[in-house]
Amino acid sequence: MNVSGLANFWGQGDAVTRSVAALLLLMSISAWVVIFWKGWLLRRVRGDIERAVPAFWAAASLEGGRDALAAVDRERALAPLLAAAMAAAPDGTLSAKGHADSQLTRRLRDALHGVLDQLQFGQVLLASIGSTAPFIGLFGTVWGIYHALVGIAAAGSMSIERVSGPVGEALVMTAAGLAVAIPAVLAYNVFGKMVAGCEAELEGFAHDLREMVLDAAGAR
Repeated sequence: MNVSGLANFWGQGDAVTRSVAALLLLMSISAWVVIFWKGWLLRRVRGDIERAVPAFWAAASLEGGRDALAAVDRERALAPLLAAAMAAAPDGTLSAKGHADSQLTRRLRDALHGVLDQLQFGQVLLASIGSTAPFIGLFGTVWGIYHALVGIAAAGSMSIERVSGPVGEALVMTAAGLAVAIPAVLAYNVFGKMVAGCEAELEGFAHDLREMVLDAAGAR
């Protein structure tokens, strides 16, 4: 459909048709903003993890490892794990009454969940757009066809030429819904794989931190 066809469709549409078109446009803009932002963020985090973990374990001391981590961990994906491993439970709380290894595991688990929440931010939006946009576009098509047929019937003349134009223009809403949904679904799958890779690296780092802290406590 050319620009004049779109303008004609917009001019002939009612409030429902225009609302559906505006909603699809908003969903498309939101999806692409999330796609570009998360693509940049996850590539940055993955690169930081690849450089920061070896730099941390190559340090001669814990303080040196902390400094090496801070210099590379730009999105603070690893720093919360190190802080949780080094922290102590406040006295007088239930968490302080458990065994030291249980306290450490709990702190690392909570820190890991916090980092994963940060990495997964926006995934729900992409999934929602990918699953609902085709149906919103289909609704716009059905409503547009109905609106066009009512207008043709009111005009008192019915022919294939008068039907094919409005109906064909209404079908564009289905195509628009698919055009919004497909990038969102593909990005959701790609980002899910990238988050899973980062999660595996973070879990490995958390496990190694736990063993280091427990070994140091046992050597005292």
